[in-house]
Amino acid sequence: MLSDKELIEVLKKRLEQAQKNQELVEEQRTELQLVNGKLAESEALKSHFISNITNEIVNPFASILGLSKNIIASKDSDIAKIKSMAELIHSEAFELDFQLKNIFTAARIEAGESSPEYIKTDINLLITSIISAYKYKAEQKQLKINFSFELGKEFETAHYFRTDPEKLKLILSNLLSNGIKYSNAANKIEVKAWVENRTLKVMVKDYGIGIDKKNLELIFDRFKRVDSSINSLNPGHGLGLSVTKALIDLMNGDIEIASKRHIGSIFTISIPESDSTENDGYALDGNEFIFGDSDDEVF
Repeated sequence: MLSDKELIEVLKKRLEQAQKNQELVEEQRTELQLVNGKLAESEALKSHFISNITNEIVNPFASILGLSKNIIASKDSDIAKIKSMAELIHSEAFELDFQLKNIFTAARIEAGESSPEYIKTDINLLITSIISAYKYKAEQKQLKINFSFELGKEFETAHYFRTDPEKLKLILSNLLSNGIKYSNAANKIEVKAWVENRTLKVMVKDYGIGIDKKNLELIFDRFKRVDSSINSLNPGHGLGLSVTKALIDLMNGDIEIASKRHIGSIFTISIPESDSTENDGYALDGNEFIFGDSDDEVF
């Protein structure tokens, strides 16, 4: 039988243990509330992201259908009007194709099905073809795109660099598209490419609205936009730059950003040349491939 003193000591220990258990329960409850809050925020962000993605697909489709209907109803004599609407259809279709490429690429990356396929690539031709593709969008904002390419000793007389042309093309397309979107009208965009220590470097510089320092960490998050306002003058859903960062990581590269509000932004990517010799063919502009064993096969 316990003495009064021993009984008090036992009760005291049990009380202390009960208090510790209560504190542990409170800690777990707090952690659970935080987790639930993060899950709710994540679901809200994903819903907002899906809504934005849907708009990016539906809006061009609606424009294409409306414009094509107007062309069908136009008189044969309205050549200038028909040409103008055809240009708009091409612009909308181009944007839709671009956004779908980002969506499908993001899905492949998420599924772990996006390994680099290295091949000798004509860097000069690849970048020139991207700039040419975005010429119409740049002209709509009276933007001039200046491109310079430093051949470098490592290239000797050829512009070939062993990389993944398809991924590089999407990376640069996203950066150029981003530059056009956020540039002030009647200005310019500078694109510069060079090779340094077997590393391809490409700089895309715009003179636009810029990015606040506090927001630089957010621009690669696919579920967030720096400006998520419904009435924002600048479209975009954050997917393009997140895909860009993921592709650069896949190719063991790096991306640097320098930006000042109301002055502009500079994106500089660094992609190391691959040592892989698995594919001995050549890529012209990211779409056309010439296989090493036959000069007649071009795709």
